[in-house]
Amino acid sequence: MADYKSREEKRNAQKSSKKKTKKKKGSIFKKILITILVIGVAGLLFGGGLFAYYASQAPELNEEDFVDPITTELLDVNGDVFAKIGAENREFVPYDEIPPVVENAVLAIEDNRFYEHQGVDFFRLMGAVLANITEGFGAEGASTLTQQVIKQSVLTPEKSLERKAQEAWLAYQLEQDYKKEEIFEMYVNKIYYSDSIYGIRTASEYYFDADLADLQLHQAALLAGLPQRPNAYNPYENPELAKERRDIVLRQMHNHGKISEEEMTQAIETDITDGLVDRSEGSGNPRQQLAAEESQYDAFVDVVLDELESLEDVNPYEDGLTINTTLNPDAQTVVENTLNDGSIQFPADMNGTISQAGVTLLDTQTGAIRAIGGGRGYGDEVKRGYNFATDINRQPGSAIKPLLDYAPAIEYLDWSTAHTLVDEPYEYSDGFAPNNYDGQFKGPMTMRDALADSRNITAIKAYMEVGQEQGTQFLRDLGWNFDTKACGDVLCESAAIGGEPRTNTLEMAGAYAAFGNNGVYNEPYSVTSIEFRDGSSMELESESEVVMKDSTAYMMADMLKDVLAPGATGELAQVNGLPLAGKSGTTNYTADQLNAGGIPSNGAPDSWFAGFTTQYTAAVWLGYEKDQDINYLSPQDRWVSQYIFRDIMSGVHEGIETPDFEKPESVVEVEIEKGTSPVQLASEYTPADQKSVELFIKGTEPTSVSEEYVIPDLQAPSNLSAAYNAENGTIQLTWDHSQDENDNREVEFEVLVSIDGGEERELAVTAQNGLNIEQVEEGSTYTFTVTAIADEERSSSASTNVEVIRSEEENQNEDENTDQENEENSEDQNENQEEQNPEDENTDNSSNEGNNGEGNTGEENNGQGNDQGQGDGQGQGDSQEGGNGDTGGQDGEDTGGDENPEEPAEGASDGNNSDSEQ
Repeated sequence: MADYKSREEKRNAQKSSKKKTKKKKGSIFKKILITILVIGVAGLLFGGGLFAYYASQAPELNEEDFVDPITTELLDVNGDVFAKIGAENREFVPYDEIPPVVENAVLAIEDNRFYEHQGVDFFRLMGAVLANITEGFGAEGASTLTQQVIKQSVLTPEKSLERKAQEAWLAYQLEQDYKKEEIFEMYVNKIYYSDSIYGIRTASEYYFDADLADLQLHQAALLAGLPQRPNAYNPYENPELAKERRDIVLRQMHNHGKISEEEMTQAIETDITDGLVDRSEGSGNPRQQLAAEESQYDAFVDVVLDELESLEDVNPYEDGLTINTTLNPDAQTVVENTLNDGSIQFPADMNGTISQAGVTLLDTQTGAIRAIGGGRGYGDEVKRGYNFATDINRQPGSAIKPLLDYAPAIEYLDWSTAHTLVDEPYEYSDGFAPNNYDGQFKGPMTMRDALADSRNITAIKAYMEVGQEQGTQFLRDLGWNFDTKACGDVLCESAAIGGEPRTNTLEMAGAYAAFGNNGVYNEPYSVTSIEFRDGSSMELESESEVVMKDSTAYMMADMLKDVLAPGATGELAQVNGLPLAGKSGTTNYTADQLNAGGIPSNGAPDSWFAGFTTQYTAAVWLGYEKDQDINYLSPQDRWVSQYIFRDIMSGVHEGIETPDFEKPESVVEVEIEKGTSPVQLASEYTPADQKSVELFIKGTEPTSVSEEYVIPDLQAPSNLSAAYNAENGTIQLTWDHSQDENDNREVEFEVLVSIDGGEERELAVTAQNGLNIEQVEEGSTYTFTVTAIADEERSSSASTNVEVIRSEEENQNEDENTDQENEENSEDQNENQEEQNPEDENTDNSSNEGNNGEGNTGEENNGQGNDQGQGDGQGQGDSQEGGNGDTGGQDGEDTGGDENPEEPAEGASDGNNSDSEQ
């Protein structure tokens, strides 16, 4: 602590310290201020340097850029130009012929300080900068009318610091080279007003059949508001949006003091169509919506321009762009020829209206639009303006069932294609009872069969079991845009069979393509990139999202293939040899509509067919453009949508290898028994008509086997017959056997034989239906018994017998042998008698009867075997061992039956050893 000599010295020291502190604080503020100034100067220098660099890269201004129209070119997938747009319907108007009401309307909405700035409005710029800081870059524009002329004539619409810097620099230069009136003149003559109209004078004549000087306030305001979004604010196309935009212009005119409040109110209350030229069909003044110069494919051009409409600051009518598209000219030609070459017999004209069709063809894998069928005679007989592929808004009918009902059931409930649904009477929650197309109910059926036959009740049940919330969101994920009002935030029960939501072929094709693309949804698109005049380009990418599991997509594709099978609802759409899947759809009239329009009960307003391969997806709509309350499709007419689909898919796939849908590892294939619930595997005895091969998500397949059908009884052999063939001395044994269609066991046949009533013995066991027995003994009767054997089961037996008859020659030889033997025996007897009684010749010989054949007694002769069927002399040899008689067992003819029944007969052979097998 410091030492002070007095209190005064202490006080002075403290004061001095305080003064030093204050001086130091002031120094900090000064440093901060200097730092801010340095940063600001550095920022200005850097910004100025960057601005100068960007400005030095800006293109030079040429007078022709501000006068001559610049054509935009559209290129197909081969890089060939197929359309040019932006160089027609333009009538120049000089500045001094532009009335004040038109100029005031344009400046009020586009650039109110036009006559005060030098090309860039810094007050407006600061407001835009603040908006961009708080809301993000590009949130609000600050372009003056002069900058818009530069952008339309020289630069690209890209939102970047470089382009903005160049735009500001060139706008300043333009202001130095041209008067304000000249710049305003450039703007109103260059701007696009929809329907192929360029310049405000041409627009005045087209929309109101009036010169600019004769326009009323509300009409001038309408024209002034159009250029921001020409097609969106077109009063013919979107009158509500057009009125909103016009009224904004009128309010701005009042805010800037150009009109009174009374004038503003009166103009706002004026109908948007007041003074508007009638350009409806039949008016004599048809529209030329989005017409394109030198266009070959008008319907496709429409889709391209609609897509460009959604891009900010891209104006194909004024920017001189090169637009690369997805158009396949060969596919487009196929589509247009199918609709117009007469190969399809379309429904007849009705009440002065021709039937129409719309088609969208996509690349299944990418979502690229390859062709558009805008309608019959589109751009030729039928004036452009209503594209039946994209502008229709119709109920989908049964074509919605795969999307809203069955696919969500697989996705969320793990249903298999064999899942059982009961087709039976059903009521909605409000008591209404829907029906099937044929008025019948078919009871339990698999989901596969229900889809192939397009049953309504099963589809409704599937949707409700999945849950309306999940089903509704699933359809949204497939690219369908719709509102849900009738039933809150979800689609009503009737949506399950196509009562809502309304759609077009573009949405339909995009959704179906996801089934053929492993569950990946690609938003359909027609533009791949845009090249600007300065050499820069913009690559466009479509939205792509996995919306379902690959198992769901494959199982749906597999079931939808059955829809095109013979006898199914989509059989007329099939193309031979092409792995094709799809679904038909037909909409219905209400009872009141049928009565009011005098329409037959089987009349329909719309017919659909949507389908896909691994290459292409197509959706077809068929119907009448207007007066659907009296114009309808007959049952025969409805098939035309399938014919259109068939011819288009056949044409675009010609010469292209199209692989089938590939089953993912997440799916297993199982043979099941129909009607089992829960699903069970088919047994080996399940009838063929009760079996089906179905798909299951891996891990959910059944493991238990159905016991509904048991092992059938083994049938006995039938038509057993035995025939003796005297020429070769064989017996041919044959029989028939039939098995139950569910009995797939291997069957063998046991053959037993009995000869002359003797004991049965096994002759053979064979899988054949016949047996040949060789070296049989004539004069015997053979009895055969045949029994079927499978596993451990034996059938009932079948028996037959055959008598082997001796031939006449055999009998004659036998008689001769007998006579000779008798003579020999007689001589032997005489000789014996002479030896025994040599001296007594008169001895009685009768005592020797029955003793000829010495030693040949019954026991001693036991070795004399029966030679029948053997023929090897075995019996003779045995007899010699048994007795002394020199004739004993010579031929065995005098012996009895078989003495050795346990030995199988020789010469038996099954059909494998004989040329005469059966």
